[in-house]
Amino acid sequence: MIGKLNHVAIVVPDLAAGTAVYRDTLGARVSEPLELPEHGVVTVFVELPNTKIELLYPLGEHSPIAKYLEKNPGGGVHHVCYEVEDIQAAAAKMEAAGARVLGEIKIGAHNKPVLFLHPKDFCGTLVELEQA
Repeated sequence: MIGKLNHVAIVVPDLAAGTAVYRDTLGARVSEPLELPEHGVVTVFVELPNTKIELLYPLGEHSPIAKYLEKNPGGGVHHVCYEVEDIQAAAAKMEAAGARVLGEIKIGAHNKPVLFLHPKDFCGTLVELEQA
């Protein structure tokens, strides 16, 4: 059911510094910051030849990323995102298999439908599915 790895998301305590590491130190191409108020984050995408890295920074005090940074002040890997052909079918299949879908399907940073799956059902990793 899952397709290619779309991105790995990393929470950063300083978005400008995180962007500089990938752009200046590693020589990667990075996007401009994009505010996503409906998700409570600011995101920057690092373009790699075979996938992307998503840098996440909290937008507002109620951001779930702010809570992550309270527990992990240095930041860290937040989730992995896999592509699926049909997000509705993927959600139904996950629920039928007993996996916990977190919240509702939303529009993600790429303007495509996404959903999240509980980390306890996926080897301790928060999983995002994005419709290809």
